[in-house]
Amino acid sequence: MVYRPLRYEQMMRAAESFDVRARRMFGGMGIYTGEKMFAFLVGEEIGLKLCPEDLEQAMLIPGAGPMKPDKDAEPMREYVKMPREVLDNRDKFNFWVEKSAEYAQSKLKTA
Repeated sequence: MVYRPLRYEQMMRAAESFDVRARRMFGGMGIYTGEKMFAFLVGEEIGLKLCPEDLEQAMLIPGAGPMKPDKDAEPMREYVKMPREVLDNRDKFNFWVEKSAEYAQSKLKTA
């Protein structure tokens, strides 16, 4: 399965201040800041990589869940599939994208 162009455009707009790039992988699209992937798009879904505290908080949002590259795959560690409520709300989506990209950038600094 591939990503939907609408979600790709949404993601790239939300993360433009983080100097991002995209790369096809696992039938979807990985979004990177520096050398660290922080988002994964597949179909209509967007998964964001979050620190443990933010991941726990995000999983409490109704409709959120583990992100899988496809239905038969293992969940992606540290990634949450953002629910439609977040994807369709610009402010909420930008909030979570910022947390995700900042987490990825913090991992660059410690590497």
